[in-house]
Amino acid sequence: MASEDVSGRLVTMRVTELKKVAKGLRLAKLEQAGITTVADVLANSHEQLMQIPGVGAQTVDEVKAAAALVAERSRVDARTRFDPVRRDPRQTRILAHLQAERAATEAVGELREAVHRFRERAMPYFAAADRAGSRLAMFFSRRKRRVETLARLDLLEAVNAEHETHALERDLATALDRARPERWNSDELWRDYERQAASVNTQFAKITGADAEDAERAEDFVGEDLRQAIETLPFDRSLLRTDLRFYQLFGAKYVIYQKRAIIGDEMGLGKTIQALAVAAHLAAKGQRRCLVICPASVVPNWLNEIRKHTKLEAFGLHGPGREEEARKWLRRGGVAVTTFNTIDRLESLPQRAKIALLVVDEAHYIKNPNAKRSMAVGAAIGRSKRALLLSGTPMENRVQEFKSLIGHLRPDLAEQVGQGDEVVGAEDFRRTVAPVYLRRNQEDVLTELPEKIEVEEWVQFNGSDEDEYREQVRRRNLMGMRRASSAMPGSAKLERLAELVDDAGAEGQKVIVFSYFLDVLKAVGERIGDVAIGPITGKVAAAKRQAMVDEFARREGPAVILAQIEAGGVGLNIQAASMVVLAEPQWKPSIEQQAVARAHRMGQTRRVQVHRLLAKDGVDDRIREVQEHKELLFEHYARRSDAKSTGAMATATAVATLDDDSIPLEQRIIAAERSRLGIDRR
Repeated sequence: MASEDVSGRLVTMRVTELKKVAKGLRLAKLEQAGITTVADVLANSHEQLMQIPGVGAQTVDEVKAAAALVAERSRVDARTRFDPVRRDPRQTRILAHLQAERAATEAVGELREAVHRFRERAMPYFAAADRAGSRLAMFFSRRKRRVETLARLDLLEAVNAEHETHALERDLATALDRARPERWNSDELWRDYERQAASVNTQFAKITGADAEDAERAEDFVGEDLRQAIETLPFDRSLLRTDLRFYQLFGAKYVIYQKRAIIGDEMGLGKTIQALAVAAHLAAKGQRRCLVICPASVVPNWLNEIRKHTKLEAFGLHGPGREEEARKWLRRGGVAVTTFNTIDRLESLPQRAKIALLVVDEAHYIKNPNAKRSMAVGAAIGRSKRALLLSGTPMENRVQEFKSLIGHLRPDLAEQVGQGDEVVGAEDFRRTVAPVYLRRNQEDVLTELPEKIEVEEWVQFNGSDEDEYREQVRRRNLMGMRRASSAMPGSAKLERLAELVDDAGAEGQKVIVFSYFLDVLKAVGERIGDVAIGPITGKVAAAKRQAMVDEFARREGPAVILAQIEAGGVGLNIQAASMVVLAEPQWKPSIEQQAVARAHRMGQTRRVQVHRLLAKDGVDDRIREVQEHKELLFEHYARRSDAKSTGAMATATAVATLDDDSIPLEQRIIAAERSRLGIDRR
């Protein structure tokens, strides 16, 4: 199916497209000779192309190489992406065969013990059954042998008549039926796909070879010797319930081999599963204590993931009963989960207790080496045989923060990392820190992930919006300015948000709405009514947050989950949503990225739409400029004030203020808005 799509694309792709991947190509002579498409270039050999007058060997080599590159990119782009909205019949057939294979594999595991027991009971009589089935053998057997054979045949029939044998026959018949692709109807297949898309996509990627190709491309920055050592490392899967993607297996082996490492994969690639794979491997080898340190809000998610993906026992060392749970964990082994604020208060965790693997989730929480929790985690790292830090926040451009994280694991390597906050080239940086830092991006390793469409939804202040905004600017209240620019009651933003929710419901989509402000979430909830779930806030207990997410996933029809961006934007998996609405821009783009990644992550089956609600001519403009690293130089304000010399002077002073890095950013933004609105000229 994909190869047909690629062929069709290359047949219609003009040969001039090759200039996009190899500048300076000379194509005129080829086009004159009738080589007008990329498919034409690929269809003709080097020798055939060189026979064209005016075309030399170098041109042919360059053109063929460019065509091969375009074809490879087209092949990757054309890989099958299962679409539960379109339900292409060809994709349905593929899902049927994948379902049949999974059913057969599951049956082998479930029935292996029962088959083994039947074999042990019946094996002594199989030879007699063979003899009884041969008239010639029975004719030439002595009477005593015939009697003995018939007696054993009776015993075999008795085994066949046993209740357990009949049960096995029924189970085998059921298994054989479930292993027939035609047994599954379209609705069953697509419902199943939406429930477990991550595992189905993993299965399909391994069958087609795409998984290995993606992993190889993503890890090409790891030195050949190190890569070979990691790839050939034995790995014990016996305590895992989940099949790993190749890049996840490489990540797990990387941690096992390096002993102290950071996995900085982009959000949504399964860092948790990789950490649990390491824990399962070590436990299978007799090293059974794994400790996870994470924010309190994601403790339930970790406990769920442990039970879902491994056969290891899970212990929550947080809240009442944590000391008893800690003692059980120390005695029995397994995976214990605690929080940054609890790790140094666990009385049942003695200093001498050895930990096979320490996992620190959301590791940017310990970027300040002088903070109390950083020191507590650092002490735990020192007591651990292996340590793994997880963080989905890209670190290439934040050298000092990365250096402090790497210092927890490899102080010697931290000294080799650059000084200051200078921007470091991503490729050189990754090669330099490869002994401790592994990062893969979604576009490299999850080629089947549905696309993400990001839209800026600019709205104009209405009358009440603008009056409130001006008042907050007059008060120099930056938080008030941001709140007044968000989806407050009666605002243009709130009306646009309600329209998006209505449209999503009509299309069968579920929605996540993120805001920094509680009163904005309250206003949204009141405006959209019964479809709202939440809000998830910092004060909502972790278990209740997960319950809200579960309810959101189960609910049939329209549903909207409301979340404070710093509470719901971290650690939760909300793949049931295919629309994300950000009610206002955040200072750090990484906060928005983490929020979007709650939906656009491994296991998502639908295209994800991201809508950023932005109020024109206000603080949202300024924050977007900060996000894009633009200078706060607003020359157009001066042009607006040319009519009045006093206004021009005031504006010029404001512009100079905006360019003064010694003045806090928040004050400069307030000054910019006061200047734009003419407040300081009155």
